Amino acid sequence: MSQKLVIVESPAKAKTIKKYLGKDYVVEASMGHIRDLPKSQLGVNVDNNFEPKYITIRGKGDLIDTLKKQAKKSDIVYLATDPDREGEAISYHLAEILKLDPKQKVRIEFNEITKDAVKNSIKHARPINEDLFDAQQARRILDRLVGYEISPILWKNVKWGLSAGRVQSAALKLICDRETEIGNFESREYWTIDALLAKAAKKIRTRLSTKDGKKVEISNAKEAEAITKELEKGEFRVKSLKKGQKAKNPLPPFITSTLQQEASRRLNFQTKRTMGIAQRLYEGVDVKGHGTVGLITYMRTDSVRVSNEAQAMAREFILDAFGPEYYPAVPKTYKGKKGAQDAHEAIRPSNVSLTPDVVKGSLKDEELKLYRLIWERFLASQMESAKIDTVSLEVENGSYTLRASGSSVAFDGFMKLYEYKNDDEEENTMIPDLAEGDILKREKVLPEQHFTQPPPRFTEASFVKTLEEMGIGRPSTYAPTISTLLDRQYVEREKKNLLPTELGKIVNSIMSEHFKDVVDVEFTASIEEKLDLIEEGGTKWTDVVESFYIPLKKDIEEAESKVSKITIEDEVTDEICEKCGKHFVIKNGRFGKFLACSGYPECTNTKPIVEKLDVPCPKCSVGEVLARKSRKGRRFYGCSRYPECDFVSWYEPVKEKCAVCGGLQYKKYTKKDGAYLECSVETCKNKVKLEK
Repeated sequence: MSQKLVIVESPAKAKTIKKYLGKDYVVEASMGHIRDLPKSQLGVNVDNNFEPKYITIRGKGDLIDTLKKQAKKSDIVYLATDPDREGEAISYHLAEILKLDPKQKVRIEFNEITKDAVKNSIKHARPINEDLFDAQQARRILDRLVGYEISPILWKNVKWGLSAGRVQSAALKLICDRETEIGNFESREYWTIDALLAKAAKKIRTRLSTKDGKKVEISNAKEAEAITKELEKGEFRVKSLKKGQKAKNPLPPFITSTLQQEASRRLNFQTKRTMGIAQRLYEGVDVKGHGTVGLITYMRTDSVRVSNEAQAMAREFILDAFGPEYYPAVPKTYKGKKGAQDAHEAIRPSNVSLTPDVVKGSLKDEELKLYRLIWERFLASQMESAKIDTVSLEVENGSYTLRASGSSVAFDGFMKLYEYKNDDEEENTMIPDLAEGDILKREKVLPEQHFTQPPPRFTEASFVKTLEEMGIGRPSTYAPTISTLLDRQYVEREKKNLLPTELGKIVNSIMSEHFKDVVDVEFTASIEEKLDLIEEGGTKWTDVVESFYIPLKKDIEEAESKVSKITIEDEVTDEICEKCGKHFVIKNGRFGKFLACSGYPECTNTKPIVEKLDVPCPKCSVGEVLARKSRKGRRFYGCSRYPECDFVSWYEPVKEKCAVCGGLQYKKYTKKDGAYLECSVETCKNKVKLEK
């Protein structure tokens, strides 16, 4: 009997595909890449047109033997690696090792792992796209040249084991520049004045806007006081009241960057975690009653395009589940950003009828949360727009004009399933029915002092958005770039914020002074555009690498003679080592910062850094509560007498007792309620809202 061999990257993907193809097909996994540049040497012959030296990855020998044996038994071999540059590179190397002709129809790809998509891909098998492979090869070689040529300069002058990277170094500069901007920021005082007005029993809060038609800017308390007195003397009269209606359109379905941003904001997932969960949903999950199913389409994409079949399926579901009023007359389509790879689709559920409620018993909690987010965002993107009633109020007082705006939902549309708020949307003020010329009663005039704030530190969500906007990297590189910066301890997390470490600042300083092109944001973005051009067949990959390497080599030669030795001093603490009497210093380790004796190597005493909360242990009353970090970086609270006392909590206990029953209270937070204290006593559970 004839045999057909299909090779994918992962066992999970192989298991899902095998179910669809039947007994004539053997499905094997390559376990990712099988060949790469050697780790122990540059692996690129810069004197011979940048010829790469590829070797078999250590430990893959037995796997390759298995693939060769299966290929010999098979009438045809299909390479079904992921539908992107990296997947094309894996297929190219598999073809070389298995001695397949890359010009024959050996390459298949699918955007979703469903029966129809997999079977259809075999009908449309194609040759390996060598332009796509060349684009990935150029990226790999550029990254290798930067990493292996510059890193030794950092080892020699800063610390062994450091690394430079083409995308990584530009990303680090963005974080360091933001920190410098924050440090140099000079806060400026300004004031706002609100007037709380009333009509009958209904109150309206308005804000001072203009004087004699010009914007009011108040810079100090004296000016605010003078204007406040004028307003208190005057009469508040309705100048105009405008009512209208506007459409609020749904957002497009997710692409990689927006999925990472929204998962961070809504689910508190880090980018690496988001992509790991999405990979599992794409490759296949065992769903009760359905077997192994690929639940979402390919998750590394920058295209918002949706196939006609998927759109039709979504529209039919909307009509059945929500009714004709939620069914747009014209199907919703979205325009992607310039340069998006339109061969891919947006991230969407493979089958909208597999609702979150249908699959919830088969998914882990984190998988269900992410799937629900993807499912709801996609379906909402195909629903009717919402209709919002708007009211704009202008109130005059002498030469001053005060404004307020309000809105209400006339028709919820897509918001029935998925709500969002634009960055420029203001908090709504309820405005009663008024008429021009109405006199409003003054309840109170409220001047308030403010200070301009520095730009915020990047969160993972805002950093991914910035990388995308600036063209630094591509969908597949956002999460690995952030992970590398954290793993190298160039950047650390403070709550959800990313800020540079002292080591990161030093590395950035060297890179910025001696390798200006490598860290330049516009230059890095231009390289991405050239890689896209290689993929399109518009230029040779060797020309792109050469144009990058010639100036880089010159910079490397200069840096080798100019970069001077930098010693990173450990931060000395007041805490004394109980073994030798010397001070502890703060060190960085695999799991974050810790205390180490400054007498090392004679004294090897170490201990974790703990934060004392000045709260007695609620269990033993003898110890005190300390804030610690788990190995995964999650903050938790425990007794200082551990292991004698085993009190532990994910929530922060506070000193103040519950006003109702006197029990222990914990600080908690939810998006709905904000920050609050909650009593730990089951029969009480009293809640007290905390101010921001």
